[in-house]
Amino acid sequence: MILRLFVAVILSLGLFACGDKKDDSAENQKVSTTTKKVTAKVNKAPVNGDAFIESSLGDATGLIYNITSDSASHDAALKIYNGLVEYDKDLNIVGDLAKSWDISENGLEIIFHLNENVRWHDGQPFTAADVEFTYKFMIDDKTPTSYDADFRLVKSFEVIDEYTVKVTYGEPFAPALMSWSMAILPKHLLEGKDVTKSPLLRKPVGTGPYKFQEWKAGESITLVANDDYFKGRPYIDRRVMRVIPDTATSFLEHLNGAVDIAGLTPLQWTRQTDNNPKYNDQYDKYKYLSFGYTYVGYNQLKKPFNDKRVRQALTYATPKEDMVKGILFGLGIPATGPYKPGTIWYNDKVKKYNYDIEKAKELFAEAGWTDSDGDGILDKKGKKFQFELMTNQGNTVRTKICETLQQSWAKVGVKVNIRVLEWATFINEYVNKQKFDAVVLGWNITNDPDLYDVWFSKNCGGSKLNFICYKNEELDKLLIAGRKEFDPEKRKVFYHKAQEIIAEDQPYTFLYVPYALVSVSKRFEDVYTAPAGLTHNQDKWWVKKENQKYKFEQ
Repeated sequence: MILRLFVAVILSLGLFACGDKKDDSAENQKVSTTTKKVTAKVNKAPVNGDAFIESSLGDATGLIYNITSDSASHDAALKIYNGLVEYDKDLNIVGDLAKSWDISENGLEIIFHLNENVRWHDGQPFTAADVEFTYKFMIDDKTPTSYDADFRLVKSFEVIDEYTVKVTYGEPFAPALMSWSMAILPKHLLEGKDVTKSPLLRKPVGTGPYKFQEWKAGESITLVANDDYFKGRPYIDRRVMRVIPDTATSFLEHLNGAVDIAGLTPLQWTRQTDNNPKYNDQYDKYKYLSFGYTYVGYNQLKKPFNDKRVRQALTYATPKEDMVKGILFGLGIPATGPYKPGTIWYNDKVKKYNYDIEKAKELFAEAGWTDSDGDGILDKKGKKFQFELMTNQGNTVRTKICETLQQSWAKVGVKVNIRVLEWATFINEYVNKQKFDAVVLGWNITNDPDLYDVWFSKNCGGSKLNFICYKNEELDKLLIAGRKEFDPEKRKVFYHKAQEIIAEDQPYTFLYVPYALVSVSKRFEDVYTAPAGLTHNQDKWWVKKENQKYKFEQ
């Protein structure tokens, strides 16, 4: 399972989903009735050419997929690398670098049969040796990765021949097959090297549909179509990710035709595009419940956030409904946990924290926080209740969330100082080093319900994803049990109980699941939503010759 911090709406356009196919399809149909319904355009003769320009609020931190966790890095790297398997548009697991596989009756063994016509971008052949190297790379203690846990469950790894590998697990592991969607890395370029100093961090070499061309730090990353891609050359010649650290500027660039896809803010969706002739002539809009959630995360290593009552009180003092109505213009659903509402894994019966200032004050008092000197700020043993709330720059929605929390929490005597930081600095210098009090961030939701990477106690510290360092032994046992159960109904029991524990402890204040509000240039063909989101078939998008904007020398 791979979870990614998302920087902005443009970076969470539905690459992953949570829940079963039926629920997501129904949601897409439901949402499409409230906006312009756009269906797939069927064309018989796609042509090559043109460029696809997207934007990102933050620059990538590196382009070796396996050792990064931010969405800017992953969104670029996803087009450069392949895993052994992937999801199709209906969220079925299908082959990628593996053309097929055999799973033993007890589920402990997987034999992958690899595609034999794949080459790395430098022309070297892809073989089973690269898969073996990637496995060893992921379990190497020297590898600075957040995704090693899945691979450490492998009991043995065997190369049967040049294009066949056998993976054996010591015990049942439900996400085993999909864990091999992890990017496979080139052995001939990384073996024996310090990955933190590898040139591939800046100039990656993969097997994917696009090759790396250029990275201008803080400006853009440019990829070019891989003419030798084993699944067939993508139609769009180039993909460019521009770093535009402000949603308002990105939207203006989109309106002016300089950016082809945009994740719109609720204000842009509701008031700045509907009756804008210039916009409507150029773009189509898509709306569906996002595969992610926004939250406040509390550093459990710092007082007073190590006290459950304090976290519960802060959640009671959080006006989620008002945020959805006022900041999102109703384009979201208040969140209660880490799953998408309406899916098999979502537990609607967890403890709820409706906005209740008096209840919040009661809990603060229980925890020993009172306003003893009458200055309007809670105190305990001479220490004032004040802390710093951080988020990333350029995201106006998150900034407004911080301001709303600052105002609401002040009503219960909590003083909040807001700090907004550039994305890479925020993640690398503060989040990954636990140098924060509380943060406003978001997680993508994956199709598999496994919560191990983010919530397991030992995944605290360094670049691990449990960066708030939340620890609960009962939850740990449930997460391990959930990974071993293959039956969805039995597995659901573990994750429903896990949600009850998380809801009780409130390590996060879960804010909302937003709607993905996506705008795409009309010149692109074969664009449509599916259970896997909007960009599930992006390698098949194309532009008619007469509509192409960009020309390149071949």
